[in-house]
Amino acid sequence: MSLIAIVGRPNVGKSTLFNRIIEERHAIVESEPGVTRDRLYAKGEWAGKHFHIVDTGGIVPESDEVFNKAIREQALIAIDEADAIVFVVDGRDGPTPIDRDIASILRRSEKPITLVVNKCDNAQQDLSASEFFELGLGEPLPISAISGRSTGDFLDEVVKGLADEKETDDERLKIAIVGRPNVGKSSLTNSLLGTERMVVTSVAGTTRDAIDSVMKYHGEEIVLIDTAGLRRRSHIKESIEMYSTLRTSRAIERCDVAVVLIDAVQGIEHQDKRILAEVAEARKGMIIAVNKWDLVEKDEKTAEAFTRKIRDEMPTIDYVPIVYVSALTRQRIIKIIEMAKAIRERRSFRIQTHELNERLIEILEKTPPPSIKSRDLRINYVTQVRANPPVFAFFLNFPEFLPDSYKRYIERQLRGLYNLEGVPVSFVFRKKSKQRE
Repeated sequence: MSLIAIVGRPNVGKSTLFNRIIEERHAIVESEPGVTRDRLYAKGEWAGKHFHIVDTGGIVPESDEVFNKAIREQALIAIDEADAIVFVVDGRDGPTPIDRDIASILRRSEKPITLVVNKCDNAQQDLSASEFFELGLGEPLPISAISGRSTGDFLDEVVKGLADEKETDDERLKIAIVGRPNVGKSSLTNSLLGTERMVVTSVAGTTRDAIDSVMKYHGEEIVLIDTAGLRRRSHIKESIEMYSTLRTSRAIERCDVAVVLIDAVQGIEHQDKRILAEVAEARKGMIIAVNKWDLVEKDEKTAEAFTRKIRDEMPTIDYVPIVYVSALTRQRIIKIIEMAKAIRERRSFRIQTHELNERLIEILEKTPPPSIKSRDLRINYVTQVRANPPVFAFFLNFPEFLPDSYKRYIERQLRGLYNLEGVPVSFVFRKKSKQRE
């Protein structure tokens, strides 16, 4: 999905506009918390076009000198990372020196820019928008973010330049290398690309935030999506974290298998858990790669203890394989590729309906669900309704009463019957049809 960044100096109404858009019934369908403050970015849809939208926020440092630098840095980061930019100015203040500074930066970019004049609450105040023609960014659009006045027309203009069609299906295996900063994402990517028997070519990625690497492994082209640091250095920590988080989310969306790197020296941390949960929620294939294993003092039980800690910290992803690697020494890095190839095959695997009912239902009948509110729950039928990722539909008499503990039991039994290592599975529980009653 395209990324739309809202930029501008503080107190012009950027966050108000952001909140107005995500509250709009037809605009935003799913919102997510950011890493530095609530509702930092969201996934949205307007006029049939899906996008990410991000609020760069206002920074108010201690001095004017730092203040100007901060605003410029945010504009530069937005230019680097976004597919389209919304530049918000204050219609009551008129053009300010900082507005002109930001406009000068934006004019040099090749990104589509929508100039929004906020705080125009009526037609009379719309007249003030004409002052902003001097910024050289096209026609200023007068709106009121707080009341929602003309925001629909504004969104029509913003999404006009976004792509209508999804990218062409790419059958190549796509592996995203994700993880918190400094765990070795770039080092792992470079080590994989430098391994013998791999021919490497660099091509532009399907999003603007990364350069994908295409490698040939035993004749097969594999796409590596590296989510490592931003191209521009910055002291604006909030902006860096915000765009790094977005970059990770977009890479996860595009991949078949995500390799989540964990630092062997520092161990599993909160940000690791957040990324692992995001991959699982996206229903992508997953591998946990514990990097920098060469730096750990270890004996024959060290890996076992590390694995146990990960399992204890994240019990809901116990199906994910763990591999101990060193990007520096290339220890076991080829195993990551082999595991990813196998996981993709499992994600697309289909199980015949008759086989599922013969094997899985037989097991469930021996240990049926508990009675709930004097009702005996009975699962009659199961079928796989889709693959990649696999989704299974179960038909029973009272699906609304089936406890979560029994759903987890079903998953354990299914995984016991079939090798679904590294593959998330989804269940749908439906009322049995009359024909099956």
